Amino acid sequence: MVVAPPTGRRSFLAGAAALLTGTAGCAGVVGRDRTTATPVSILAAGSLNNALENGLRSSVDTPVQIEAHGSAEVARLVAEGQKDPDVVSVADVALFDGPMRPDWYAEFATNSVVVAYNPDSNGGERIAAAGTDSWYRPLLDGDVELGRTDPDLDPLGYRALFVLELATDYYDTDRDLRDAIPSRDQIYPETQLVSQFETGSIDAAIAYRNMAVERGYDYVELPAAIDLSDPSYAEQYANATYELPSGKVVEGGLISYGATLRSQTSAAADVFQTHTTGPYLSEFGFVIPDDYPTYTGNVPSEIAN
Repeated sequence: MVVAPPTGRRSFLAGAAALLTGTAGCAGVVGRDRTTATPVSILAAGSLNNALENGLRSSVDTPVQIEAHGSAEVARLVAEGQKDPDVVSVADVALFDGPMRPDWYAEFATNSVVVAYNPDSNGGERIAAAGTDSWYRPLLDGDVELGRTDPDLDPLGYRALFVLELATDYYDTDRDLRDAIPSRDQIYPETQLVSQFETGSIDAAIAYRNMAVERGYDYVELPAAIDLSDPSYAEQYANATYELPSGKVVEGGLISYGATLRSQTSAAADVFQTHTTGPYLSEFGFVIPDDYPTYTGNVPSEIAN
């Protein structure tokens, strides 16, 4: 299915410029108590950045300081002691089983992988015309400039490889799509990936659905058997794997965002609660299952209750 968002490709949410930097401070703090309060620091997955900046920030009374990177990089920075945030939020809970090993975490949102495209470019037109049944063919033919993220730094990067591997079997292609399509010159930071449409650098991107939805870009919806969103295919997803530079092997599975709280302050706890339960997540294209958030580990009673 080819999906065109109702607001048009260029109807960015406010603050989209912050995505081009990949990091953001606590600028724009408003409200009577925010001018003197100590900010709560959040180190988060790049795909969460826009939702945090333009959804969470306005939903809490405490100022927040947001920094976004690929989730594998986020986990590494914390595990190695280079960053000490109050809240850590990643796009793959597997990263909480190494390199980070928090005592507990909350799973709070899911997503799916899509192929976003620029309908104003020739390559984007080819992706749109190919649709769900054959989106991979223009990529094999070299007719499309593709963007993706670095699998060594970011779950979206290795999930793009999982999708290509699963698609090889799903479409019964003559060529191994995971070997034939990826190249190093396709890689961009997660916070800058889809914005490359504006520069003309790429025609299409393997992206999360929320990244296309929140920025108003068209996208091809992939079959559930390969888009990493359907619990009934979890066992099949797990056939695809990737080894991170640390030696940790991650496997395909349902996309699940997780967060942990590392600070004991009430302000940080309040921000964490809003981050993991707030309705803003749905507004920014994430999917919130009815039973979320779910908790793993020794969860503080004030969080779980």
